[in-house]
Amino acid sequence: MFASQLATHINENGHRAILVFVYPGNAPLPFTGETKHLNGSPKKRMWDLKAWRKLAQIIREEKPDVIQANAGDTLKYAVFSKLFFKWKQPIVFRNASTISLYIKTAPAKILNGFFFRYASKVVSVSKTSATDFAKLFPQFKSRIVTVPIGIEETDFNKAGEVNPLQGASKPVLVHVGGFTYEKNHVRLIEIFEGIRKQQPGASLHFVGSGPLKQQIEDLVKQKGLEQQVRFYGFRNDAMQFIKNADALLLPSIIEGLPGVILEAFYCKTPVVAYDVGGIGEVVINNKTGRLVQKDNEEAFVNNVLATLNNTSENQQLVQNAWELVMSEYLNTGIAGKFLEVYNSLKA
Repeated sequence: MFASQLATHINENGHRAILVFVYPGNAPLPFTGETKHLNGSPKKRMWDLKAWRKLAQIIREEKPDVIQANAGDTLKYAVFSKLFFKWKQPIVFRNASTISLYIKTAPAKILNGFFFRYASKVVSVSKTSATDFAKLFPQFKSRIVTVPIGIEETDFNKAGEVNPLQGASKPVLVHVGGFTYEKNHVRLIEIFEGIRKQQPGASLHFVGSGPLKQQIEDLVKQKGLEQQVRFYGFRNDAMQFIKNADALLLPSIIEGLPGVILEAFYCKTPVVAYDVGGIGEVVINNKTGRLVQKDNEEAFVNNVLATLNNTSENQQLVQNAWELVMSEYLNTGIAGKFLEVYNSLKA
């Protein structure tokens, strides 16, 4: 999603960005520019000669100045294509997480170090992510820069926009994110049960899809929470859910800097999150939101309950958060920072 938004702003700045999709898919994205498809296979990511050749062909035809890899698999494809087909353009790798939590063994470190060797710049999404990368791969420290994720300004008054949570039992709690291990959905269900002890009318709404979605749906059925917990799958109007919620909950155990927090700030929806990755760089406890020590579920419950109170303190928190995102995290400004990185490689 962010890559699509970034590419749009790069085009608006008078440049030309092309999105290249490694794997097949049909998810709608907010991008109307040029797109290309490699039709790669996740099962062949370490030996997908056809897709590597296709990428090299695109590079020969389009003659880009920079190749940006936005995730681990895209970096693998870019590096192998560059090595096999000898194109010269620099690669920029976007580090959007805390990689030490994934790269835990010596073989994994050696393998990933091989790929990172070919990244001319490593753009980390937060100071925490940058520090973590430099600690794990100090030989690449000079290549690391920090450029945060940004968000799009949104007109919530457009004709036809509806509240997807209308009629939901209050307080309305929302989680937006993929159903993966890092997002900690199982424990969020436990947290929700703790909240319901004090707020029996509470409802929890999951926006997103992913490999663990069925497991969480089964868990909700086992606990008899089908009426209180709802699943919506992938939605293009996720910000409408955030805007109409009483709080956004993010008990992730691994993160970089999740854009969904910035979207909540923009919507003036309060945030309760675990202090992992770069979250603490934007969720400043008792200033822009409520930050909880990882795995402290009782404290998470208590902070959600405190957030739901209609107090002047809580109103000030969401105002502070809105001011932060408007001054530092809009994509119009973030795109300019990426262009500075690209231009530094042309010098």
